[in-house]
Amino acid sequence: MIKNFDQLLEKLRSREDKKTVVIAAAQTGSAIEAAVMAKKEGLANSLLIGDKAEIEKIISEKFPGFKDVFKIEDTGTDMQKACAKAVEAVHQNKAQIILKGKADTAMLLKAVLDKDKGLGTGEVMSDVLAYETEDRLFLMSDGGIVLYPELKEKISIVKNAVKVAHALDNPNPKVAMLAAVEVVNPKMQCTVDAAIISKMNQRKQITGCEIDGPLALDNAINLDAAKIKGIESNVAGQADILIVPNIEAGNIFGKSLTYCSKFRVAHVVMGTKAPILIASRADDAETKMLCMAMGIAAADHS
Repeated sequence: MIKNFDQLLEKLRSREDKKTVVIAAAQTGSAIEAAVMAKKEGLANSLLIGDKAEIEKIISEKFPGFKDVFKIEDTGTDMQKACAKAVEAVHQNKAQIILKGKADTAMLLKAVLDKDKGLGTGEVMSDVLAYETEDRLFLMSDGGIVLYPELKEKISIVKNAVKVAHALDNPNPKVAMLAAVEVVNPKMQCTVDAAIISKMNQRKQITGCEIDGPLALDNAINLDAAKIKGIESNVAGQADILIVPNIEAGNIFGKSLTYCSKFRVAHVVMGTKAPILIASRADDAETKMLCMAMGIAAADHS
């Protein structure tokens, strides 16, 4: 099982079949720097789509040694067109992963979800975040796509996260369905959904993982907390995947890990024909490069 991002990078360096990441609206320094870092690390090639003049200017000024390394497709300043071209590149197998550049998330996802030309599969899309502690990688979902998931959507969110865990060489991840409490309360729908999903897992309706819930965060990741509360479970205190009840919980949780805990994080959108990387425009190049690594690992499981 891959326990940190360095192990993930090492695994990807050894791959002979290098993937290509297409960057939609690539005319931004951090995205191009991520492409440079991925190339230096031997992780992936990159296809840059966007304002060619601006892209070449950034490369010339900041990364002169990479002037002729990347293929560039010019769409001018039209970022919507750049997103559509990025999706088209996946259909043409010019690339296997999409990274958001200067375009905003909504614009990229609109192209991804286009009924005629998009990458939809009919499944629910969800964003899976990995954060690196001293001991191992944890996964969390969903903090970026589904606003208030109902039971059916939560099942898809679990399945998407499990695919990423499998991509990280964890064949049977432990999944905690998070809530504010660890008991079923009919007035808290997330606790009811958690209990149903746990039972579905016990009855082999959801496979490839072990699920328990509802669990509060403390007794999902801390064995002592679970023991104090008398929770007997193979998941409690040992969760590999944390499923949050709604987008607010996931978004606040994810950003607190980055800005308060200073963990290295990466995330990937699953549920489409190719992994989509929607790293924030505020994220630095290393974070975007780690997102690329997550996408490369997940590409074989999407």
